[in-house]
Amino acid sequence: GETEAGNSPSEPPPGVSAGNGCGHTLLTPHSGTLSSKNYPGTYPNHTMCCWRLQAPPGTSLLLAFGDVDLEPSEHCAHSSLLLADPQTGTAYGPYCRNSVPSAPLLMTNSSTVTVLFNSTSHRSGRGLLLSYATSQHPGTGGASPGTQRHPWDVPDPPLTVCFSVYCPAGCKDIHGDIWGNPSQGYRDTSVLCKAAVHAGVIADELGGQVTLSREKGITLYESAFANGLHSKRGSLSEKRLVFHKVCRLLSPACDDVLEVVAFNASSWWHEVDALGQDRAWVAERAALSTAGHSWAAEPGTEATWLELDLGTRRNVTGIITKGSSEQHDYYVTSYHVSSSRDGKNWRPYRGSSGQEDKVFKGNADSQGEVSNAFIPPIVARYVR
Repeated sequence: GETEAGNSPSEPPPGVSAGNGCGHTLLTPHSGTLSSKNYPGTYPNHTMCCWRLQAPPGTSLLLAFGDVDLEPSEHCAHSSLLLADPQTGTAYGPYCRNSVPSAPLLMTNSSTVTVLFNSTSHRSGRGLLLSYATSQHPGTGGASPGTQRHPWDVPDPPLTVCFSVYCPAGCKDIHGDIWGNPSQGYRDTSVLCKAAVHAGVIADELGGQVTLSREKGITLYESAFANGLHSKRGSLSEKRLVFHKVCRLLSPACDDVLEVVAFNASSWWHEVDALGQDRAWVAERAALSTAGHSWAAEPGTEATWLELDLGTRRNVTGIITKGSSEQHDYYVTSYHVSSSRDGKNWRPYRGSSGQEDKVFKGNADSQGEVSNAFIPPIVARYVR
């Protein structure tokens, strides 16, 4: 339905949501993802949320309806989704289960759209999941609930043929499983944009264009923890999706393992075990391939750090961490990264948002490896 729009009450400023019915929300000028509270569980009674989407001047907004499941009522009076375009005075909706959008993709002629969700007393309904991008990125991947397939979510090219999709910001925390890992690829039932974050080809806080191909499936996908996401262990898939990383600098290649010339640390643990034997947890033992115990800081010290000297200025696209598995269940759960070109002046890594120092999620046990991508990459000789 398309009607004349009125002024929405208590409209939030651009890129902000307001109300007690807001769920997972990430709004940026070029793309974003939003959902009702508790999605995909039943949304609460007597709540509202108002999101104001603002794209750059001269562009228009494209909205992808990932899921609209609001309890049906006459004229959607009990629960409703209403989209208003203040620039043209047009409204879209109201929508609920018995009055759904006519198409999964809404192309507006405006750079500003207000999304209003209201609920009264009801018994059922998952709520809503929407994503958006600007007219600069027409090939939007959208936000998909679970493994539900949408026509715009994954195109269906012939095997081994590349295709490209734009993924909006905020895909990491939407509902749904991903299957596979960066090295093996992903089952074609994966939530595509969430898998792209797991593969380290886009940053969740910004989204972006992803290029991938469909290839023959494999017998088994081992689970992996990468970029804050845990993938599933999966069985045979007829087709798998393989993401292609775009190396921003010509050398070295994205997947090259960089040689560390020297390790340094704020301190190291000189352990004396129950038998009186010495064990040195020195910085040199921090290399991922080292057998036995690893590096550990002196117990009780604060602001500890490990420093890697790459010998010369390199392009660093990511990092893999692992705990120490020899007799000790030791591992690092989170960490910051800083870099230097001369070993004296250090710059904290802030990621693609650039607002605050990025906290990387580390290991949950001493056995598994955890990958984190640097988007954008670090150009430095020293990394802490």
